Amino acid sequence: MVKIFTAYAEGFLVLNSDRVHCALGKGGVVPAADKREGDLRSPLGMWPVRYVWYRPDRLPVPETVLPVKALSPDDGWCDDVSSNLYNLPVKLPFDGSHETLWREDHVYDLIVVLGHNDDPPVKGLGSAIFLHLAREDYSGTEGCVALSLDHLRELLKTADAETYVEISR
Repeated sequence: MVKIFTAYAEGFLVLNSDRVHCALGKGGVVPAADKREGDLRSPLGMWPVRYVWYRPDRLPVPETVLPVKALSPDDGWCDDVSSNLYNLPVKLPFDGSHETLWREDHVYDLIVVLGHNDDPPVKGLGSAIFLHLAREDYSGTEGCVALSLDHLRELLKTADAETYVEISR
């Protein structure tokens, strides 16, 4: 059965029957066709949940039926529009522009990779749209959806291969 968790531009996500606080892109939301690399906007639409990464030095393996991978210090994500690896995970060091997934802060301690612009990736239409941990003040993301650790864990307990995160106005 398809499960949809909807994140609204007003800053909340419907989690089961509850409305919980979330953060979206600092630049607001934008139709997916208008999403551009680095625009700080979250793409409107329904994005399938692909798999989960977690920091094994900070968190236990999350409870979920989704595929789970332990992050390592050399994990990154390519956001280089000139690279053939655009919007794909990469190993560091990496010569092109990229995000480092092993961070000093805690926002990437738990990452759910969403299927935005990945089948196949179109260069420049946005990369690394994740569901990840929110900062304490729920400040805006670079285009991702961010939740508290407890809420993200709750979502993962009920998520499966037919789960989507919808970003809506």
